Amino acid sequence: MSRMTKYLYVISFDGLSSLDFEYISSLPNFKRFLAEASYCKNVYSVYPSLTYPAHTTIVTGKYPRNHGIVNNTLLQPYRKSPDWYWSRKYIKGDTIYDLAIKKGMKVAAFLWPVTANSKIQYNVPEIFPNRFWQNQLIVSFLNGSPLFQYEINKKFGYIRNGISHPELDDFIHRSFLYTIETKRPDITFVHYSELDAMRHCHGFYSTQAKSSLKRHDKRLGEIIETLKENHMYEDSTIIALGDHSSFDEDKIIDLNVMLKNTGYIHTDKKGNIKRYRAFVKNCDGCAYVYLKHSTDKELKNGIYSLISNFNRNTNCIEKIYNSDIATKFGADPKCTFMLEAKRGFYFLDGTEGDVIKKVIPEQVNRMRNITKATHGYSPYKKDYTTVFMAGGKGIRKNAIVDKMNLIDEAPTMAKLLGIKLKNVDGRVIDEFMLE
Repeated sequence: MSRMTKYLYVISFDGLSSLDFEYISSLPNFKRFLAEASYCKNVYSVYPSLTYPAHTTIVTGKYPRNHGIVNNTLLQPYRKSPDWYWSRKYIKGDTIYDLAIKKGMKVAAFLWPVTANSKIQYNVPEIFPNRFWQNQLIVSFLNGSPLFQYEINKKFGYIRNGISHPELDDFIHRSFLYTIETKRPDITFVHYSELDAMRHCHGFYSTQAKSSLKRHDKRLGEIIETLKENHMYEDSTIIALGDHSSFDEDKIIDLNVMLKNTGYIHTDKKGNIKRYRAFVKNCDGCAYVYLKHSTDKELKNGIYSLISNFNRNTNCIEKIYNSDIATKFGADPKCTFMLEAKRGFYFLDGTEGDVIKKVIPEQVNRMRNITKATHGYSPYKKDYTTVFMAGGKGIRKNAIVDKMNLIDEAPTMAKLLGIKLKNVDGRVIDEFMLE
């Protein structure tokens, strides 16, 4: 395969929804970009529609069941704060960046999920300290490119304020522009998470979310201007995309409370799980049900009846899928059931208090899992698609694709790079490509 572009920039605006498309189309830099670009404003995400499974699909072209990143966090029932799927080692098969590096290309990545300990040459992985003896800088340095991170932290570290926004995205953005100018990588992946964070904290239609979209517009403009100033624009392809949408919610479902009350989960005095026969693992808008002994039919029937009877009284769960159907949708084949929450509800893993809890606004900014909007739901819910936009080298002008899937993005990007990505679930969107 011949290479269709010299420089590829994959810009992820986490949480960008199809419902945002009309608004961003009116902003100056998105408007100019879209005037020359091609796009699809109805892109179906993966199931569960979470950041880590989605971003892994974007670079593999596979459903979560096939690439292995089936949630944001690992199944660790005995930990109050489970580890995330931070590391490249969890991904099954090839990614675009693996194959690009094998072909001698230089790759940069800024907070792109599931890239820790990868072979990316300029890497700032998304990872945070999850043990009391760790700190952010050391964890990042050890799991990414230490000399490169030292360089950009020395220049732009003053911008950061921990993981607060918009400072975090501002730091990443300045580092990204600097890397374009000084390193000129063949491929750059950048993950801006501010919009998603603002929606979690303030709601989907909040003024804070709208301000994030305006800042993203400014960032897009500065990326294009930097490429032009460095005489790289004509040889570059810019892909701007979202990974999932989100919904406002105000009620939490903690089914592990019910499992504890009925003897399926046992905890110590501090509420830590000591043993379990069944466990509900949240994916926010949906949840996996795992059994300690998955072949125990009596246990399986008992858990199904318990959850079904509970739902008859509460009407908070839209669907209960068995493992076969969950796997067909692309989710974890190791689950026994998958639960889809109704709009307005989302799942957590708590074992204390009421099974259904009202979101208390005062807790939203103090407790990481208490949110006003979230995602993880089935990608086929109404008004829940995301966006894919591409412009520049190798891309047709003004081609519009009505619908596509997240699994189609990696094969499409691979073709631009002259890379053969094998065993994918998606297809190349040739409608976007120049001959």
